[in-house]
Amino acid sequence: MNAPRAILFDKDGTLVDFDRTWGPAAGAVMAALAGEDDVGLAALHAVSHYIPAERRFLQSSPLIAGSSRQYGPAWAKALGREADLAFFREVDRLFVQEGRRYLTPLGRPAQTLARFHALGLPLGIATNDGEANARIQAEILGLTALLSAVYGHDSGFGSKPAPGMVEAFASLTGLKPSEIALVGDTKHDLDTAKAAGAQAILVRCGPQPVDGFADEADLIVDSVEHLAELMLECV
Repeated sequence: MNAPRAILFDKDGTLVDFDRTWGPAAGAVMAALAGEDDVGLAALHAVSHYIPAERRFLQSSPLIAGSSRQYGPAWAKALGREADLAFFREVDRLFVQEGRRYLTPLGRPAQTLARFHALGLPLGIATNDGEANARIQAEILGLTALLSAVYGHDSGFGSKPAPGMVEAFASLTGLKPSEIALVGDTKHDLDTAKAAGAQAILVRCGPQPVDGFADEADLIVDSVEHLAELMLECV
């Protein structure tokens, strides 16, 4: 593959430790939504493939790669509520609150992204989290000044695995999608890159193994830090 001229990063499992952040955060969100409804809470845990005693998800969980618009209908059904915009916004608001509380980075993302930025590469985030939460977490992690764009599932470009976020970044940077790399840890990230005609780079630091689809990627690395080291060797 040719060296990318711009990079979009997935957030959770790529820059943020998914299990240490979203395991406890999701447990708190589900508890808040269920309130005194123990049956509803158990149903939320079941449809989320969540182990409350360990505050973690099974690798089959729809929350690992999906947005609240994707798993939200199952949550609403578990609670006997309407799967409407008001419910999705409540879920997103609670995740902003709890995600901030438990936010745990993978490595040192600010220092690592600064290395890419020093190469003159436009950088962005493409996540199935909400844009507001992604921006809050980027600010906490010290990434804001390094980013040209932050896209969430509600930014108007669709959710992954649709190609809209990559296409928006291509339009913003004036680059071809083939000159942009999407770095992520899930099949959704791989499929998004492929759908947009971008370079697909997989990292192994997420909560799910990538071996089942790794042969479809253009490059596989252990982490974002590993990718930075490889790119700097080529300069």
